[in-house]
Amino acid sequence: MHELSVTESVLDIACKYAEEAQAKKVTDIYLVIGKLSSIVDDSVQFYWDFISKNTICENSKLHFERIPATLLCTECDQQYTLENDLMPCPNCGSAKVRVLSGDEFNLDSIEIQR
Repeated sequence: MHELSVTESVLDIACKYAEEAQAKKVTDIYLVIGKLSSIVDDSVQFYWDFISKNTICENSKLHFERIPATLLCTECDQQYTLENDLMPCPNCGSAKVRVLSGDEFNLDSIEIQR
């Protein structure tokens, strides 16, 4: 259900910047989502279709870019990318890791019509 509040935030940001740019319409919105993020693309799309009605963003297309998770082992300084689920360091087996990337959720860019 947290996708609703996240999607509302995306709508607020997109509308704000579109209005500042004196856009007639927002055509495309590009989102970057990390592998470790709990955001579900289909849920965002579902809410988007509903909450963007009667706004400058109505009928705009959402584009989802998923980025992999990169971790750093704090025991041996090995940096690695997760292939699937969370896993210990492939070099030393330690579970003491720090997330370097993969937990992001960003509105990267929007395309507008003037």
